[in-house]
Amino acid sequence: MRKIFLAVLLVLSVTVTGAFASDMPARLGITYVKAPLNIPSIVAKYNKTFEKEYKGVDLFFPEITEGPKQTEALAAGEIGIASCLGSTSAILAASEGLDIKIMGIYSRAPKAFMIVVKNPAIKSVRDLKGKKVAGPKGTILHQLLASALDKEGMSVKDLEFVQMDLSSGANALATGSVDAALLAGPAAYKALTSGSRMLKNGEGLIDATIVIATTEKFAKKNPKAVSKFMEGHRKTLEWIKKNPDKAADMTQKETGLPMEGVSMMTPWYDFDSTVRKSDIEELAKTQKFMLENGLQRKKIDVNLLMMR
Repeated sequence: MRKIFLAVLLVLSVTVTGAFASDMPARLGITYVKAPLNIPSIVAKYNKTFEKEYKGVDLFFPEITEGPKQTEALAAGEIGIASCLGSTSAILAASEGLDIKIMGIYSRAPKAFMIVVKNPAIKSVRDLKGKKVAGPKGTILHQLLASALDKEGMSVKDLEFVQMDLSSGANALATGSVDAALLAGPAAYKALTSGSRMLKNGEGLIDATIVIATTEKFAKKNPKAVSKFMEGHRKTLEWIKKNPDKAADMTQKETGLPMEGVSMMTPWYDFDSTVRKSDIEELAKTQKFMLENGLQRKKIDVNLLMMR
C-alpha cells in the first residue's frame, strides 16, 4: 500500500509540475521603465503587484530603457515581456523580421512629448529652419518633430538634427549648444522650469503611443504568463484610480520630481490598456513616418502585430 501511495504522489507531482511549466516559465523577465512618467510601472514596483501574480516564478525586472535593446532582448528570449515599448521600436523590429506581438497599450500622451526652445526669437516651428535640434532619432519624439515640420511644409532636412538622448539634449539646450531639444517627462519639466519653454507638443500631431509587447513564441508557450501580466496591469490601473495621492507619492519618490511636477504631468497620460481602432490607425501613421524618413526598409501590416 505504501508503494502504491508513493507512486500516486509521484504521478500527481509530475502532472501538477508539468501543467505549471507549460503555462508559466520558471523564470520571467519583465522590463521596468519609469521614464518619462510611467506611473503604472512605478506603482506595480512599490506594490509588488507582479510578485503577487506570479507566485512560484523567479521574476526579474531589468531596466532596459532603449527600444531596440528591448526588442533584441525579447527576440533572444532574455525577457518575456516588454512592459513599456515605444511603437516606433515595435514596428521597426517587426519589419526586420523579429517576433513581436502587442499585448495591449501602455499609454498615449501627446502632451507629454514636446519641442522645447530657449531663444525668444524662435516663436514658431517655421523658425527652426536652419537651426540645430537635438533629440533621439527613430523615436516618438523624432516623429513629433517630423509631423510638426510637415504641417509647415518643411521636413527634418530643413534643419540640423543631432542625435542625443533626453538628458544630453536638455543640457545642450541649457548651455546654448543647440537651438531646440526634443524632450519628455522629467527632462521636459526641468527644462520648462529652468528658463526654457514649449514650442510645440504632440497635440493634434501624434498620440505618442507606447505598447506592451511580447513574442508569439513566448505567448504560445506561456499563455498564462501573458494573461497574468495583463491582469496585474489592470489591477494596478484600478488601484491608481482609487489611490491617486498614494500613486503620486510613489511617483514623486521614484522620479525625484517635485510634487508640483507630478501633479502637472499626470493628466497628460492616458493609461487605458484597451487597444482601440484609433491605436491601430496611429501605428499605421507611425509606420508611414518611419518609411518616409528612411528609418524602416520594409512595410508591414500593423494589424498583424496585435495579439489575437
